[in-house]
Amino acid sequence: MGKFTFVETAIPGVLVVEPTVFGDARGYFMETFEAEAFAQAGITGPFVQDNQSKSSKGVLRGLHFQVRHTQAKLVRVVRGEVFDVAVDCRPGSGTFGKWVGVILSEENKKQLYVPQGFAHGFLVLSEEAEFTYKCSDYYDPSAEGGIPWDDPTVGVQWPDPGCPLKLSPKDAEHESFAAQDFSFFERWTPECSF
Repeated sequence: MGKFTFVETAIPGVLVVEPTVFGDARGYFMETFEAEAFAQAGITGPFVQDNQSKSSKGVLRGLHFQVRHTQAKLVRVVRGEVFDVAVDCRPGSGTFGKWVGVILSEENKKQLYVPQGFAHGFLVLSEEAEFTYKCSDYYDPSAEGGIPWDDPTVGVQWPDPGCPLKLSPKDAEHESFAAQDFSFFERWTPECSF
């Protein structure tokens, strides 16, 4: 039995990672990352920064990207449950403007790998959630970008958290997907050879 199962989503390159969990009456053990196994699945990193956030029910963070120092992310939930979303922003990609979403929770222990060239966000469905993620480049506040969570061109179907959504002022003001020039993501388009 392998340590991880890598499951393709509807967008090639965006992977759900399912760890092998060893449990008994004392609790459980699992590996959450191993460079060699991930590289065999096409996730080569390197990862240079780990982040963690805590959010309450109804908090929606996203949809975020960086225009420079673009980041691949390996995301997971260590407490609670979220609906996690990746949006393809790579011009020329066959899935440009498409999105995938997956439930990540402390119970299912799944992770989502979001490559460079994607916007990312999540909605908290539990009373609280602690969210942790690895990044392939450093956070650069001068390079922040985003897409509105409810952008009609993208059309993410967010689940109902059972309470009003809580957005940051910044996340409520992103320019529409259709109005943005995503040429800074061209190098991550699958058809590109550079």
